[in-house]
Amino acid sequence: MKIEQIYTGCLAQGAYYIESNGEALVIDPLREVDPYITRAEKSGAKIKYVLETHFHADFVSGHIDLAEKTGAQIVFGPTARPGFTAHVANDGEVLRLGDVTIKVLHTPGHTMESTCFLLSDATGKDIAIFTGDTLFIGDVGRPDLAQKVVADLTQDKLARHLFTSLRTKILPLSDDIMVYPAHGSGSACGKNMSKETSDTLGNQKLFNYALRADMTEEEFVKEVTDGLMPPPAYFPENVMMNIKGYDSIDTVLRRGNHGLDPDAFEAAANETDAILLDTRAAQVFARGFIPNSINIGIDGSFAPWVGAMIPDIKHQILVIADDGREEEVVTRLARVGYDYTIGYLNGGFEAWKKAGKEVDHIESVTAVEMARRLTSNHDLTVLDVRKASEHFSEHVIGAENIPLDYLNDHLAEISKDKTYLVHCAGGYRSMIFNSILKARGYDNLIDVQGGFTAIKESGLFQISNYVCPSTML
Repeated sequence: MKIEQIYTGCLAQGAYYIESNGEALVIDPLREVDPYITRAEKSGAKIKYVLETHFHADFVSGHIDLAEKTGAQIVFGPTARPGFTAHVANDGEVLRLGDVTIKVLHTPGHTMESTCFLLSDATGKDIAIFTGDTLFIGDVGRPDLAQKVVADLTQDKLARHLFTSLRTKILPLSDDIMVYPAHGSGSACGKNMSKETSDTLGNQKLFNYALRADMTEEEFVKEVTDGLMPPPAYFPENVMMNIKGYDSIDTVLRRGNHGLDPDAFEAAANETDAILLDTRAAQVFARGFIPNSINIGIDGSFAPWVGAMIPDIKHQILVIADDGREEEVVTRLARVGYDYTIGYLNGGFEAWKKAGKEVDHIESVTAVEMARRLTSNHDLTVLDVRKASEHFSEHVIGAENIPLDYLNDHLAEISKDKTYLVHCAGGYRSMIFNSILKARGYDNLIDVQGGFTAIKESGLFQISNYVCPSTML
């Protein structure tokens, strides 16, 4: 028996490949499915099942493409109503894979169809449980997402379902089994997950706040729902794609992986309402970019930030990328349902400059220069675009906080008559923030290189006393 966790950092997402005696299955696959097929072929195994723990909100799963390319059977847990051919398993149903078995454990709470899969070896010993978004390392799934799709659900109802699921289906299991969740730290599907991506159930019983043995249902509901912030706007859209179906990733790549010279790129930008998405590093972008383009760097939490900042997943997108990374960008956009990339700038920004096209830039300063300017100009305002929990935990005294996640809800608070020194934690989010506002006509934003990390390390600023955050949302 082989168990392999296939972890994707930018989504903080874990898919799983399990193989036994020539048969394999994949749990919660990503949109691009060829790596799973290649992995099975390497072992001479046939993919028999594609198991889905629930209808995901934060990414588009590759279950449909993987089933169509391999003949595997898609399996959901009880109450799922997919809009395509799939097996909806019963609670307690056992699936056989080579010499091992997988037991279906219906665990509603994160969503109503949420299901865990319990793996047992050839002797019948329980080895591992694949918990999806029901149980994370150090946390449990947030119980408010399904209410965005099913009208009569509330987070209170979902939290109570989750309490029951954990205590009747998971906690009775042996302490030595391994817990393999669908996400780790950085995902918006939980409040404060560990950086670890697996653990024994026994350790989780000891250290996971939501699994305390003496916890009442009322305490569980209060603690699990405390500090929940609204989920990204694209989550319900991804859920519906996962329920109803979607274009093949091959179709999406053919549409988007299309090079345009500078003239053709400019014409496409003028003739459509496509978003100009520049995926280069933040400081590279700051030194020069195509006017009205926005920066979300590919080397960061790219897909989740695209989802947070571009509300309409059907919006057309034109890409500016580092040479050779164009297909990667199109693929990673498709992971979160942005299927309408219509081309990329051939030769990247350098080709645009060489063609004599108009360019723009964003001023960026070091923390030392930031301190000097604040000393000489008391009209400057420090603007912290980190999450509210991060700002609450520790911040520059006197800084204003407008989290990037909710920029569109707070535009009225940003004055064009004031000049802002904008920072995040390390410089990635602040450039997203600045580029979006620059495209909307704000010319009064100065980026701070290295963000709060550099600010604190400089020793030149008054910093609030550290407070441990109760949530990282």
